[in-house]
Amino acid sequence: MLTMGLWLVTTACSGQERTVPHDTMGIQPVEIHRFDRALYDLIMRGDTASPQFRTEYGAMLDVTGWAILNVRSSAQEDFWPKLQRYYAEPTLRQLYADALAAFDSIAPIEEALGEGFAFLRHEFPAMTRPAVYMHVSGFNQNVLVADSLLSLSIDKYLGADYSLYQTFFYPDQRRGMSPEYAARDYLRGWLLAEFPFEGNAHVLLERMVYEGKVLALLIDALRLDPRQALGYTEEEMAWCEAHEGQVWKTILETRRLYTPDQMATDPFFEWGLNRPFADQGAPGLLGAWFGLRIVERYRALCPGSYQTLFDEHDAQRILTDSKYKPF
Repeated sequence: MLTMGLWLVTTACSGQERTVPHDTMGIQPVEIHRFDRALYDLIMRGDTASPQFRTEYGAMLDVTGWAILNVRSSAQEDFWPKLQRYYAEPTLRQLYADALAAFDSIAPIEEALGEGFAFLRHEFPAMTRPAVYMHVSGFNQNVLVADSLLSLSIDKYLGADYSLYQTFFYPDQRRGMSPEYAARDYLRGWLLAEFPFEGNAHVLLERMVYEGKVLALLIDALRLDPRQALGYTEEEMAWCEAHEGQVWKTILETRRLYTPDQMATDPFFEWGLNRPFADQGAPGLLGAWFGLRIVERYRALCPGSYQTLFDEHDAQRILTDSKYKPF
């Protein structure tokens, strides 16, 4: 959180806190390498990658190959013909051009990522900062992470009203497809790779606590509020707050919190018509919202570093120590 130009950083589970001045975090904007623009220029000219291009973007070519084209290596003979055919599709070609136009200037994203990675470097000194890129996937792979490389597919951030989105995405999903969410999703993708989920994905409590940790860190690293981190409207946040106790009580009474059940658990972390309590007006991502509430309470009662938080893998212990009981 930010208070009078200071970031609040907790130390150990002693209740004592220390502040780190904003101007000592070593913040520098992150340079985002424009693989998206460079690749588009090659495609439009009908060229193949030059040695210089491969030197600069070889890692991104390889990641694009296996993640988007299902080609193991960009060195394969069929790589470039497949890539040319993929991006030759007229709708995708127009989407690509629209994405480049929308992201002609990316300074706000680079500045936000500079702050975010400075915070992460302070909290996790051993964490390396990746090389950051942009790509266009055609709604395929939104975030690419591999070997200190991080890239975001900018064709997913053209604004909720972008015409092509109306065909492929629910209204709730489209709300998060605007430029202001790019830095959040960059950093979220990196955190999910650095701190992969190690629990039982079918157990609601374990998923909640994991998502809560990631959200709490995003909020502090990028100086967001919970509504921004979740992509909620003010009305959706108000609904969660007003119904917190009632919904939590229902979750406990129906034994959803601990019973391994993928079909019951997954919708708590999704948008769409199948989301829990939708008939009562609940937004999507309800499990992530509860996870954040639990983690906020836990950190308030047992302040410590984010390293300590992420080293604690016992979701039940975090819930117990949080004393979370909203009814």
